[in-house]
Amino acid sequence: MNTSRTRIKICGLTRESDVDAAVQAGADAIGFVLYPHSPRYVSPERSGELARRLPPFVTPVLLFVNASPEFIAQGVAAVPHALLQFHGDETPADCLAAGRPFIRAARIPPGQAGAGFDLLKYASDFAASQAILLDAHVEGYGGGGQSFDWNAFPWSHPLLNASSRLVLSGGLTPANVTDGIHRVRPWAVDVSSGVEASKGIKDADKMLAFVAAVRAADTPSSRPS
Repeated sequence: MNTSRTRIKICGLTRESDVDAAVQAGADAIGFVLYPHSPRYVSPERSGELARRLPPFVTPVLLFVNASPEFIAQGVAAVPHALLQFHGDETPADCLAAGRPFIRAARIPPGQAGAGFDLLKYASDFAASQAILLDAHVEGYGGGGQSFDWNAFPWSHPLLNASSRLVLSGGLTPANVTDGIHRVRPWAVDVSSGVEASKGIKDADKMLAFVAAVRAADTPSSRPS
């Protein structure tokens, strides 16, 4: 069982005030969506402007979806210390070609169909990733506010190693993140729509509530027996 502090990534930020509020709330990582078809899209240049507001030890993450090597290079040039997140149909070779530390999103079908997703093979295929991010398969590549079945996979399996390698995402909110942490025991959680006032616009109070709920989940007394 993971007894360490669950790390928190808040994704899809587009405004300076939201970046500042996320940092003040206690986020460990801030995600910028470099996918032009997303309502949360920011350009490489804009991601650089926002990332420069981050203090030490808060990690910027650049999210790409089937991006060209040239576009990825633009993002890396704008945010040289970023962690990359691949959220589309990228192969292991595609991810490695960027030459940067990366996390790989697994888009798991919601509901009973999730059990048919071979997460063990996926984790093995992307063994070079720093983490596997577990998201629900929705149109638009994330931020859809849907969850997958948290009971569908053997989280203690060595290939998954949830407490040191998995990031739980997909439909998380201040109301359900504690339960998600208790069931999966991930290294980190990732939230976007669950702390928004509207797409791409974060709500400072919801971000505070989300962080508080994660911290509550980390309290030994909150864990189910």
